[in-house]
Amino acid sequence: MSHPLYVAFIWHQHQPLYKSRASAAEPDTTSRSISPILLSRNFDTQGHYRLPWVRLHGVKDYLDLVLILAKYPKLHQTVNLVPSLILQIEDCIADRALDPYLAVTLKPTEDLNIQEQEFILQHFFDANYHTLIQPHPRYAQLYTQRQEKGINWCLENWKEQDFSDLLAWHNLAWIDPLFWDDPEISGWLKQGQNFSSIDRQKIYSKQKEILARIIPQHREMQAQGQLEVSTTPYTHPILPLLADTNCGRVAIPNMTLPQHRFQWEEDIPRHLRKAWEMYEDRFDCKPRGLWPSEQAVSPQILPYIAKQGFNWIVSDEAVLGWTIKHFFNRDATGNVCEPELLYRPYRLETPDGDLAIVFRDHRLSDLIGFTYGSMEPKQAASDLVGHLEAIARTLKHRQSGGGTSLENPWLVTIALDGENCWEFYPQDGKPFLESLYETLSLDPDIKLVTVSEFLDKFPATETIPAAQLHTGSWVDGSLTTWIGDPAKNRAWDLLGAARQVLANHPEATEESNPEAWEALDAAEGSDWFWWFGEGHTSNQDAMFDQLFREHVAAIYEALNEPVPPEVRQQVEVHEVQGDHQPLSFIHPVIDGIGNEQDWDKAGRIEVGGARGTMHRSSAIQRLWYGVDHLNFYIRADFKAGVRPGIDCPPELNLLWFYPDRTMHNSRIPLSDLPDAAPLNYRFHHQLGINLLTKSIWFQEAGERDEWHTRISRAQVGLDKCLEVAVPWADLQIMPDWQVRLIAVLSEGDRYSSCLPEDALIPIGMP
Repeated sequence: MSHPLYVAFIWHQHQPLYKSRASAAEPDTTSRSISPILLSRNFDTQGHYRLPWVRLHGVKDYLDLVLILAKYPKLHQTVNLVPSLILQIEDCIADRALDPYLAVTLKPTEDLNIQEQEFILQHFFDANYHTLIQPHPRYAQLYTQRQEKGINWCLENWKEQDFSDLLAWHNLAWIDPLFWDDPEISGWLKQGQNFSSIDRQKIYSKQKEILARIIPQHREMQAQGQLEVSTTPYTHPILPLLADTNCGRVAIPNMTLPQHRFQWEEDIPRHLRKAWEMYEDRFDCKPRGLWPSEQAVSPQILPYIAKQGFNWIVSDEAVLGWTIKHFFNRDATGNVCEPELLYRPYRLETPDGDLAIVFRDHRLSDLIGFTYGSMEPKQAASDLVGHLEAIARTLKHRQSGGGTSLENPWLVTIALDGENCWEFYPQDGKPFLESLYETLSLDPDIKLVTVSEFLDKFPATETIPAAQLHTGSWVDGSLTTWIGDPAKNRAWDLLGAARQVLANHPEATEESNPEAWEALDAAEGSDWFWWFGEGHTSNQDAMFDQLFREHVAAIYEALNEPVPPEVRQQVEVHEVQGDHQPLSFIHPVIDGIGNEQDWDKAGRIEVGGARGTMHRSSAIQRLWYGVDHLNFYIRADFKAGVRPGIDCPPELNLLWFYPDRTMHNSRIPLSDLPDAAPLNYRFHHQLGINLLTKSIWFQEAGERDEWHTRISRAQVGLDKCLEVAVPWADLQIMPDWQVRLIAVLSEGDRYSSCLPEDALIPIGMP
């Protein structure tokens, strides 16, 4: 029997629990970055939300994703809806979710005080500039004024109408383009400016209309068979860490753990039961699939999942690799060389029944999540289909029978965040998805399925002993994103102490004291630990810190116990970072402008004025660097007043080598070069940039310190700063190779200076 290549898309929809549990809306004096507007006494604390992202993502990402799919009935997919997200959507619909952004949106502009105006200027451009701000002339005009003239200038010069237009546009720009044909929305887009308070109220009403359609649309499409809706433990906790924080050492044996071991395995069935009950109530059926929070799994959690009645779970290829002790090699195009190991479901045997588990293709998922948004939509869709076709060809070639069709049912799982990535796509991903779905609808050799319909037809036959399953997540197959960092560990100790106090009150059951248990559920969510410590940061770190501690404090308050002083103090100090590693993939527009949003997740090295007197004369003050699946990026910020190529040497040379690879390397081809590390190292690639003409030259090292000219498609933008994108295809390496880089200024092939002066820049995948 021949088969198409089966593909299961799983879109994960989730937001942190933004609802405040503060007993009184009093300012947290430890959170200096929080504006007074966030804690206005006008808020009803029962409907007091700290941040607006459920509402804004709700009108941009959740409904349109399935409505686009509905136009292609042959294509089936799975969408994961986290219970705590559903609760927050329902609060938004019922006017129980007043957040600070909404409060000022609905307030007459003549009544805004100076603190509220400052808050608006700080936060109402919290949107991707290229896709949500720049396409709208009035919004872009206001953004440019804020960026170029500064907040103080706007406070002094803006009229009430400027603030009203900004309030309107921040709410309007987040509405998905799929709904722009709505007469009211179309009218606002054409109007463009001079929005009134009544306009803003109507825009909010339109947002609620869209939000109210989300759950019914998912329920209807599931009943029709085109969609499967899966779920996640109630508030998105990391189940293995609830069972035992010591499990962090499975992947990282020398991990530093919290002072006190968190070991509350009995909390796992509560999160699973609450998710199950909510699902049955909203969807009129039982759930079959469970997306473990952050795809984090361990042998200890499996019996609880099976006992609750779930049929399948999903995790990452890194977890499978650790489990079967196999490293997944990829070919030059990034496709897995041993596809038959990854593209199949496995059976996990537990005392409470069997579970199926599917493992996602990490790279294909990342291409959608982090790369295709920077490509032309049709090209991106063709690239993804090309990868799927290549997988099918490889599977055919590896068949023992040598047939020209697939003899076995293989399942490629593509599973990723279904909301945040679309902010980087033109029109919120609509052109990409439509092009992808049109192509797949016509392709007889690729069939999109839900996970359950595949498992019903082709049950898992390959068994993984439950005890053999690796303890880890989608992040490198480890749990380091949520434990091990000093700040993360402090948070676990705060949570553990509160959990013990609750255990000391056996009379406080879920029925008699639901407030205490709901607060515990919220505090056990994974999101707080994600943002604590190194690795991830945002302009809301202090707010996430505060929300976590509010949930912990609410446990004590519900039990009439005193809140420990350490719960009132920040888990960590939230300051603007200096040097740091890349936080995520970046996709900057190479125009020499240096848009702050393009580079906010990049690595950064302070040069001038930050490393001692020898650096203060440097023409380049700061270096930024980062990667995505297509390019390596670097940006140089010049000292104020410096004219590149005039007030500083006219040539910038980027040189790099690969420390974990054996290949030819050559000395830097410049005269007057100091014989000191790292300048006396040998490098494999050199990209030279003429800062006067913006021309480039690209070389590759050969034998005997030779350099050979190569063709390069590198992009260079030079205006307010220097921005460079170097395609990985030029380098003929894989993006996950280790890279070491330096930047050297020169004039007429003569060395001038090196940045950084005494170190190499380590480039790695974030």
